[in-house]
Amino acid sequence: MVAVLNPLAYIAQRWTPSPRLLRRAAFTAVVMSVLIIVTGGAVRLTGSGLGCDTWPKCTDDSLIATPEQGLHGAIEFGNRMLTYVLSAAVGWAIIAARSVKPRRPGLTRLAWSQFWLVMANGVLGGITVLTELNPWTVAGHFLAASGLLTVTTLTWLRTREGDGAPRPRVPRPVRKLSWALVVSSAVLIAAGTTVTGSGRHAGDSSDVPRMPFDYITVAHVHAAFAWLVCALAVAMWLVLRVVDAPADTRARARDLLLILLAQGAVGYVQYFTDSPEILVGSHMFGSAVVWIAVLRVAVSMRERPRTTAEIPAQAGQDPAPATV
Repeated sequence: MVAVLNPLAYIAQRWTPSPRLLRRAAFTAVVMSVLIIVTGGAVRLTGSGLGCDTWPKCTDDSLIATPEQGLHGAIEFGNRMLTYVLSAAVGWAIIAARSVKPRRPGLTRLAWSQFWLVMANGVLGGITVLTELNPWTVAGHFLAASGLLTVTTLTWLRTREGDGAPRPRVPRPVRKLSWALVVSSAVLIAAGTTVTGSGRHAGDSSDVPRMPFDYITVAHVHAAFAWLVCALAVAMWLVLRVVDAPADTRARARDLLLILLAQGAVGYVQYFTDSPEILVGSHMFGSAVVWIAVLRVAVSMRERPRTTAEIPAQAGQDPAPATV
């Protein structure tokens, strides 16, 4: 009865993941979150956004892509199927977080929030198809995927921490600078959706409506936010050296700065070469990597000590019964 009513508790009673396995499970969800963003971009860039005619079926009469839909149908349907792989990765993260001992309710709730974001993004994806790639729903779909990436990244980072009260590792002004970096990066990503929503890659070969913005103007606004984020990243790197911050925090700030420089170079080449598909896809991947790097820097500003010792991983079997 316990197994039927609460399968996660049933598994947790019989299995304890090692700290390394817990981190791997959480990181797998991060990788899949990035992959779903990149493949979603591939659907758009190959003009396969309406490769499946409807949702949740691929056609009115078929759950899967048909030969008549050709390559576009296969690409769109493949992206839909990848959602199941993402769901499996998220499920693994949830089970591992629930089974760790001693129990970590905060980590489990964070892992469960990934599930709800996957479900919400699936519905948004369906709405995007049903509205025939309305640019606002397309932007919402991407931002929801970025929200999932945020939660999977935070879950992964939390697996490396304890559950004690957070303690600052750097002075308060530096922590405020990190929040300014997070907020400006979030605005930068959101501004990027207006660039793609106004640009040439509508996601389908048909006449898909675009956002009512001038592409050149929104591209310049996006670039301005990019320069702001770069300036804040440089300031963060310099300030962390001045205050003698922990080595891992300084290393994360350095990594962020290098990633931003690479992402900026791709963005400018993309703009001046009329947005070729391969560069737009690379820029989307870079956007995800930048966001992960920003979150890593922000989280490293504080630490959470472990309140109790971890229980080593079990062998996965119940102990043998005592003999008389």
